[in-house]
Amino acid sequence: MRPGTPSIEQIRTVLAVVEEGSFAAAGRHLRRATSVVSYAIANIEAQLGVRLFEREGTRKPQLTAQGAAVVEELRQIEAALAGLGARVEALNAGLEPRVAVVVDVMFPSACLAAALRDFAAQFPAVSLALRVEALGAVADLVLKGEAALGVAGPLAAEQAGVERQSLGEVELIPVAAPDHPLAHGAAIRDQVQLVLSDRSTLSEGKEFSVISPRTWRLGDLGAKHELLRQSLGWGNMPRWMVADDLADGRLVELTLPEAPGGRYPLFAIRRTDRHLGPATQWLAERLAFAQDLS
Repeated sequence: MRPGTPSIEQIRTVLAVVEEGSFAAAGRHLRRATSVVSYAIANIEAQLGVRLFEREGTRKPQLTAQGAAVVEELRQIEAALAGLGARVEALNAGLEPRVAVVVDVMFPSACLAAALRDFAAQFPAVSLALRVEALGAVADLVLKGEAALGVAGPLAAEQAGVERQSLGEVELIPVAAPDHPLAHGAAIRDQVQLVLSDRSTLSEGKEFSVISPRTWRLGDLGAKHELLRQSLGWGNMPRWMVADDLADGRLVELTLPEAPGGRYPLFAIRRTDRHLGPATQWLAERLAFAQDLS
């Protein structure tokens, strides 16, 4: 025979006994008589066909092995119900159920993590979909409606159909491994420049601080970072990302007459024909508090 399905009140009664340590303490916590708690436990044990507590030979009811396994499941059910209640409350308050955001890979990861941590605390019932992209791919996803909010560099922020709000600037610097020829005065024209490429078509045919005739193009900033450390080329990187490498001597900052690098402005963007929901707007404003992005 299949076990019965316990009610919410039965689940809360079992968990109260576990957390309070006795039927009497659970009764006080639930504002019910001890006999009512005992009766409820007996009923759920009968429904499930499992003895949850050992009552004999002990001053306090002890969970059986089967009872401990059942309680673990009951905790998950209670948590799911609490989450459902929070989600419905948020929807009734006008919050969007899901926030989709795409962030330029140049945005400092520590600043992003801090903003998302605050977002999770502020809107626990709102789910988040996060993508990290480079260059025009940020605007591409916003314009397609796959992300409501974008954190974009200058190219993406200048696209038609998006509205932008300044967040700050990231410093880009030319770097290479300490044994790379450019670190010892070699001519730049003879050296491979590692260049971050756009996965969208928005920047097709456009160059970004490309000054070497020899280039390797990569769609991933992390891969570019590793190739730089392996002395397979030189390239511009956000200072925040290579700060530890510079301090430890794994990379060196290059002084070049062409003066590549510079400032990379970042913007919060959205489609001009769409308004941000309350949670998405809050996140856009929270990201704007990242004052030092270098």
